[in-house]
Parts: sequence; C-alpha cells; structure tokens
Amino acid sequence: MFTPRAILFNEHIRCIDVHHHYFPLDLDKENSNVNVGFKTPAENLPWFPEISMRAMDTMHIDFSILSFPAISNGCVSQENRAITRGRNEFAADVCRRYPHKFGFFTTLPFLDDIEGSIAEAIYGLDSLTAYGVSISSCYGVGPAAKYIGDECYYPIWAELNKRKAVVFLHGSQVPSSTPYPHPFLGIPITEVPNETFKAAAHLVVTGHRRKFPNVKIILAHLGGSAPFLATRAAVLSNYMGCTLTPEEILTDFKSFYYETALSASELTLTAMKTFAQEDRILFGTDFPAVSKDTVSCFTKNIEKYYENDNKRLESIMGGNAKMMFLASIGAE
Repeated sequence: MFTPRAILFNEHIRCIDVHHHYFPLDLDKENSNVNVGFKTPAENLPWFPEISMRAMDTMHIDFSILSFPAISNGCVSQENRAITRGRNEFAADVCRRYPHKFGFFTTLPFLDDIEGSIAEAIYGLDSLTAYGVSISSCYGVGPAAKYIGDECYYPIWAELNKRKAVVFLHGSQVPSSTPYPHPFLGIPITEVPNETFKAAAHLVVTGHRRKFPNVKIILAHLGGSAPFLATRAAVLSNYMGCTLTPEEILTDFKSFYYETALSASELTLTAMKTFAQEDRILFGTDFPAVSKDTVSCFTKNIEKYYENDNKRLESIMGGNAKMMFLASIGAE
C-alpha cells in the first residue's frame, strides 16, 4: 500500500529542506510584497512546482516540505475557511503529483477561528497526509493582534499536543510602530526575525511550551533573534513576575527546533552549537522567496563550518529532520 509520508525515510533522501514555500496564483506574489519592502526574484514567479524542482536539483536538495507564507491578517469567516482549504488542497495536489520531491505543512484559517483551525489541522494531517502544521507568530492587526501563546489558542495547542504534531513557526510580516528604517531594510529583514523571537518567548513565559511538550516546534531562520535574546527574556521576565525560573525558561527555549534558512554563518552556527540541542538544528532555504544563489551562499556556510564533522553535517542536512518526523508521524 502506498503511504506518501514513508517516502521521507528512504535512505536516498539525505537533504531535506523544511522551509520551502509554495505560492498559489491567488496569492499574487508579484504585488503582495510591495508594502513590506521585499522583492521575490522574478525568475521564481509565477511559481510552479517545476521551478522548485529544478532549483532543488541544482542545490542538491532531495526533498522539500512546502509551507504557505506567514500571514497574520484575516477574520473568522466561512470564506476564510474556504480559502484555507483551497490552499491546502493545492499543496496536497502538488505532493500527490511529485511524492518523491515534496511534502507539506497544512496551513490554518485565521487562528481566532478555534473550531475551524482544529478541523483544518485534523483534515490536513489525517486526510491530506501533511507532515505538520504551519502557523504565524501572531494573528490580527495592531492592538487587536494576539500572539500564539494567548490562552484563547489553548484548544488548538491541546489538539496538536495530542497528535505529537510538528509545527513550523514563521515570523509574521507585520510592521512595528515605526516605519522600517530604509528601503534596503524591509519588514522581512528587520521585523520577521524579531517576530519569531516574540512568538517563541511568548510560548515559553506563558507556560505553553511546558504545558504542551509533545508539539515539535520549528522556529524559522534559526529562531531569528531568539538565541541571542533568550537569556535576557529568561532573567527579565522572571524579574517581572514570570513563575518559571530563568533556568526553566532557558530549558524551554532549547526545546525548540531551529532551521537554517537565510541565517547560517560562522557566528550564528557557533552560537547555536552552544545554545541548541544537537538534534534540533534543521536545514532550510526559504526558496522561492529568494534566489538559488542566495540559498547556495548560506548552504556553503554550513558545509564549510562542518567540513571536519561530516556526521554533524549529515544530521543537520537531513538526519535530524527524519528523526523529528519519525517521532511525530512514524514511518507508516
């Protein structure tokens, strides 16, 4: 019997990209980044799976987990549910057509739709055989926005915890209270990494990370600023009344998985070597939001850093992801 998720555990699949986006045509990616100050490479638009497969061959990537870009705006409605279902069906169809190249993370409706989000997570994981769930750092705009550690989202986390689900957490492309500082420094450069930190820190200090330990949470872009601000959050949030000790907070920060997209350098990899658990570093690219050359630059940094530790390199490039997914979905 054909079991699509078992493909990932094939011994010939060695390099696994856990941060690889898909852009359905309704996203209108050519125009959607104008307000956030970022340009998706023209050669990657409009996106079709063949674009990713050609790039994967060039970049020596065996398998990619597709995810929809992080979006925090929206509302609770049947229309929002229908749009979300359509996107998941689109991603699942890509994976059915190219099962040896792609898996996907199911996306959820606007997260305040608790019932709809739980239903879509179950449908994506059970019926569409998704590898996990992707979520944004926060939902809503301005003062009404809520981060994913908010108590109202407890039922969603409880369902994901029960299923030992993998969750891919990507910082939202939301502006701060001030404009981004320069056209060269758009929101994806200046805000998204800090959004990832804020969401991760929120999960930790609210006790979510500890309350739902079975969820395997991947933080995009090596956690953004999380590894560098974790100690600050641990000490100062405790000072402000958090009931967890600084040591407990740091332990919970270290329980996340961290993927390398657009973030790997000698500096960051050295930091992660001392901060994260050995089996918690995964490989990611952020393609097709960036070019093949950009991806290759960061990949070469990883290869150079671990050139004398082939075992660790193999683990980061694919072995750790296999172990994580095996613990979540099994080899079927």
